[in-house]
Amino acid sequence: MTRPATVVWAGPEEGAVVEVSATGDAARAVGDHVPRLVAEKVASRLAAQDPTLWGEAAEAEAAVRLGWTDLHATSRPLLAPLRALREELAAEGVDRVVLCGMGGSSLAPEVVAGTAGAQLTVLDSTDPDQVRRALDGDLRATVVVVSSKSGSTLETDSHRRIFEAAFADAGIDAASRIVVVTDPGSPLHEAATAAGYRAVLEADPHVGGRFSALSAFGLVASALAGADVEQLLDEAAEVAEVYAEDSEANPALVLAAALAGTEPLRDKIVLRDAGSGLFHLGDWVEQLVAESTGKDGTGLLPVVVGSRAPELDGAAPDVLPVVLLPLTDDAAPASDGPGDAAPGSDGFGDAAEADGRAGDGNDDDDAARTEVTVAGSLGAVLLLWENAVAIAGRLLGVNPFDQPDVEAAKSAARGLLESTPPPERPAFEDSGVEVRASAELLGGADTVAGAVEALLATLGERGYLAVMAYLDREGRAADLLGDVRADLAARTGRPVTFGWGPRFLHSTGQLHKGGPAVGAFLQITGEAEHQVLVPGRDFDLAALLAAQAAGDAAVLAGLGRPVLRLHVTTPDALAWLAGVLAGPVNP
Repeated sequence: MTRPATVVWAGPEEGAVVEVSATGDAARAVGDHVPRLVAEKVASRLAAQDPTLWGEAAEAEAAVRLGWTDLHATSRPLLAPLRALREELAAEGVDRVVLCGMGGSSLAPEVVAGTAGAQLTVLDSTDPDQVRRALDGDLRATVVVVSSKSGSTLETDSHRRIFEAAFADAGIDAASRIVVVTDPGSPLHEAATAAGYRAVLEADPHVGGRFSALSAFGLVASALAGADVEQLLDEAAEVAEVYAEDSEANPALVLAAALAGTEPLRDKIVLRDAGSGLFHLGDWVEQLVAESTGKDGTGLLPVVVGSRAPELDGAAPDVLPVVLLPLTDDAAPASDGPGDAAPGSDGFGDAAEADGRAGDGNDDDDAARTEVTVAGSLGAVLLLWENAVAIAGRLLGVNPFDQPDVEAAKSAARGLLESTPPPERPAFEDSGVEVRASAELLGGADTVAGAVEALLATLGERGYLAVMAYLDREGRAADLLGDVRADLAARTGRPVTFGWGPRFLHSTGQLHKGGPAVGAFLQITGEAEHQVLVPGRDFDLAALLAAQAAGDAAVLAGLGRPVLRLHVTTPDALAWLAGVLAGPVNP
């Protein structure tokens, strides 16, 4: 049986700037869908910010969410003020940048700064120990970037209050050390202006958070940390015209079709970085894909894996392997015939066919194995994924710009903070771990191992397991839980995601609730070492984190999702729990 192998790329003739390849079922999806996307002029209409691409129900939202398509041009007025601000701060001995933001406000700067080798402290957690660590840095050398579209995000508002008090306690003028990134006219904009903060930088209000990598939300903290954001915009500008072309050689159309067009749908997108050089790109892609597609009972589940990826050993029929590769000098492959040039640009592409059997993930023939690869410069890849995911939303029949289920967990957390009910009694305790779950799920289990087995038994043939750890992602917990994702994937034979709370609530949290109802959910919480009060609020961070975890679990359970909550009460219990999750040792 013939499986076409498709490779497209864009850039000058002497070297590609971005390359996408698809083989096996992914290449077949490209062949099935890209000609229609070209005929419907989807790429050029997207570049022209046509809000009708996703149907009448999505039109109003899309009409105010498409400013991201030309940020490579419209963000350039930020460059001079950012250079000047960085120079001013450096002259004052301020060279440590702490970013307070959630979701798109933090994930993109983390990628941009990390790829550039710039030091940026990203604070997207309410774990008291992680926040305490950020506070323990040299405050006299610190500038804090508070990044939020509205300023009402509970985590970011708490961080701002905490740092403002910390600066004051250290005898530092807090207003001189706080830079705000927000939408014009937002409550945060008004409050920051009234407070006289060092700078208030406006983002394009017609850009949603997860599509904001090339906006002020992605650029400000990155630039202050030392990343060359002008180069980032140049890289995106170099390929923007190619992505706007209605051509079968358009890499964005190819990636969109490969992601959302397989039949049956391979809706578990397993992301593996094979030395791309793009720091934590998978985490950014995770949010973009999950929040954009996970709704109305459908969606693509991004599964970010490390060096151990059992999901890729004989990949299941619902798994689509996506490999992030480095961009090499020979990225544009030679072809047997002329490439299909993208009209009106210097991009070029090639589509070749190869014979091979339908692959199961173990075949060495590239044409037989179903796989997608992506390589490119950072700016080009960021814009590529944004275009591809927006187009994938059209193929899936969903509005890629809303997130209707994200607010549910936020509301539940706020309700728990306001009412502060007594803690839910555990079903039982085992070796320093409190176990909470419905009696129906536990089915009589009275050990942690039994409870875990009961949860895993709910996984169907297209199911997935989500591990949700409301713990310090930079401390001991990260070391102890580092292998848990892969261990559980090997144990279950199903895709497993791992998210740090509350960070993942602004990412895969939307898909958990709005996507296909095939997930099982394992929540891990613990006791913080430090107490961090939130000035002006009647709660501390430990209470906020606990409310976020409990609220998320309650919403999931209310939707009928199987949820197992494990609360670690002693320092040694987390190591023991990691061993339990790895599964019984085979004799």
